[in-house]
Amino acid sequence: MHFELTEEHKMIRDTARDFAQNDLLPGVIERDTHEKFPAEQVKKMGELGFMGMMVDPKYNGGGMDTISYVLAMEELSKVDASASVVMSVNNSLVCWGLEKYGTEEQKEKYLKPLAAGEIIGAFCLSEPEAGSDATSQRTTAIDKGDHYILNGTKNWITNGNSASVYLVMAQTDVEKGHRGINCLIVEKGMEGFQVGKKEEKMGIRGSDTHSLMFTDVKVPKENRLGEDGFGFKFAMKVLSGGRIGIASQALGIASGALELATKYAKERKAFGKEIINHQGIAFKLAEMATRVEASRNLVLKAAWLKDQGMPFDKESAMAKLYASETAMWAATEAVQIHGGYGFVKEYHVERLMRDAKITQIYEGTSEIQKIVISRFLANE
Repeated sequence: MHFELTEEHKMIRDTARDFAQNDLLPGVIERDTHEKFPAEQVKKMGELGFMGMMVDPKYNGGGMDTISYVLAMEELSKVDASASVVMSVNNSLVCWGLEKYGTEEQKEKYLKPLAAGEIIGAFCLSEPEAGSDATSQRTTAIDKGDHYILNGTKNWITNGNSASVYLVMAQTDVEKGHRGINCLIVEKGMEGFQVGKKEEKMGIRGSDTHSLMFTDVKVPKENRLGEDGFGFKFAMKVLSGGRIGIASQALGIASGALELATKYAKERKAFGKEIINHQGIAFKLAEMATRVEASRNLVLKAAWLKDQGMPFDKESAMAKLYASETAMWAATEAVQIHGGYGFVKEYHVERLMRDAKITQIYEGTSEIQKIVISRFLANE
C-alpha cells in the first residue's frame, strides 16, 4: 500500500494550485457578491485540460486517472467552489456518462468539444417534485418513432444557462416506473427549450444555477443515451462517480478553511501570544487537520478503486458523506477562530462556510448517502 503521490500527480496538483491562486483568487469575492459566472476562468480551465481530465485523448481528453481529478478539484475548491463545481459536473456527470455509454456518433459530436472545454455540459435529473426521490420523474419523453417529444421542468441545474449540451432524464413509460426512464441529449437552442430564472443562492453564488423548461421539444432518437429504459440506471451510475467529485470539492473547502485558520492563528495575538499557542485554538486546529486528512484518505480510496475498475459505490458514498460534513464543520470552526474578522468577506472563511453547506445536499444529501451505505451493510 503506497500513500506517496507520483511525480505526475504532484505536477497536476501544483498546476491546479497555481491556477487557483493566480486566476481564481483575484476577483473571487466580487464574483461571489455579484453572482457572476467565472466565464474567463472556466475557459482557461478548458485550456489547461481540467474540463475533460479523465476522457480518452482520442476524444480531446487528458487521459488522466481519477486521483489526478481529485487533486485538481481539491486545489480549485480551496479558493472557488463555484468554479470547481463547473469542472465537477462537466467531468464526472457529463463527460464520463457520454464516454461510458454514448455511441461513437454521440462522442464525436458532443464529447469532443466538452472534453476540450470548448463547450460546457449540464446534468438534468432534479425536478420540483423529484429531488432525493429521483424515481418520481414528471418530465416526459413521448416516443414518436424517430424522435421523442420532451415536456417538463428541471430544477437546480448547475451550468443551467452556460451549458450547450444537457443530459435530461425523462419518463417514457409511466407503467414501467424507473425502468421507463430515458436519458436524452438536448442541445441549447432546440425549439421549445427555455432556460428559467437564475436561483439566488446562499453559497456557490458564482455557479450558474437555473430551472429549465421543455415544451414539446423534438429530440432525435439518436440522442438517447443507452438502451430504452436505461435512463434511471444511467443516472445512478453517473452519480456514484459524481460523488467523488463533490467529495473532492468538500475536501477542498475543508482544507482551504484549515489553511486560512492556521495562517490567521499564527499571526493573530491575544493575551501576549499568537492564538495558535492558546490550547483552545490549538485543539480546534488539531481536530480540523485530523478530519481533513481522514476525508482526503476516504476520497483518494474511492478514486483509486474507480481507477482499478473495482466497485466503489459504497466508498464514494462514504467519502461524500464524511467530507461534506467535515467541510461544513471545518468552515464553521474557521469562522470562529477568526472571530469578528471571520464574519466579513475580506477574510474568505465566511464564503467557505456558505459554500460548504451545498456539499451536504447536492448529488445526494447526507441522508441519502447513509441509505446507500446502510444498504451495502445489510447485504454484506
